[in-house]
Amino acid sequence: MALLKISNLHAKVNDKEVIKGLNIEINYGEVHTVMGPNGAGKTTLANLIMGNPKYEITAGEILFDGKNIIGMPVNERAQLGIFQSFQYPEEIPGVTVRNFLKLAYDTIHPNEKMSIFDFGDMLIKMSDQLKIDRSFLDRYINVGFSGGERKKSEILQLNILKPKLAVLDETDSGLDIDALKVVAEGINNVIGPDIGILLITHYQRILDYVKPHFVHVFIDGKIVKTGGPEVAKELEIEGYESFVV
Repeated sequence: MALLKISNLHAKVNDKEVIKGLNIEINYGEVHTVMGPNGAGKTTLANLIMGNPKYEITAGEILFDGKNIIGMPVNERAQLGIFQSFQYPEEIPGVTVRNFLKLAYDTIHPNEKMSIFDFGDMLIKMSDQLKIDRSFLDRYINVGFSGGERKKSEILQLNILKPKLAVLDETDSGLDIDALKVVAEGINNVIGPDIGILLITHYQRILDYVKPHFVHVFIDGKIVKTGGPEVAKELEIEGYESFVV
């Protein structure tokens, strides 16, 4: 059984159809990359998986571990093990990174009784591994963060929360080479048999560090080609125009 199976999905926003018959299947242990130009619907796909109510599904289904999650609230999807990083992570004044992660961890893993001290040790160890300054943990989420710090914060969340499915929406955008390497290391750190990853990006450069099993070309609300890493190289040379029908 697939971890995530999307079949003939159609969706619209403000009465405009943006997803037009999408099919994709992700299994545990697989890394899938979705690449496409601006306006193709990539971020819409991420939001549909996470349950953003802004988008209206008009046909098709989304199955997660065999369960239809259409209509399920965002918090329940998170509890099932779906994680989404954002292209533009928002500020959350008054909530520290440390407190947010402890609450989220306890919510997603209710059967794991981890003390505040053990959790703190795990958080510090992971921060050090990802080259994130420890003072970062006691700052309010994304308040005053640089673009790179926001992306590192989300990768820290990914590593601590250990979801079943990670939907990473342009996690590499706006990063310098050093930050890109840290983010890529954080993604590689969680790749394994207990997680599936959907990595959404414009560019091939992050794929120099994160090796996908499948690359999907996303044009005008649907996948027009699927292949291995060689598809990303092809896009780098020919651009997206060669895939527009």
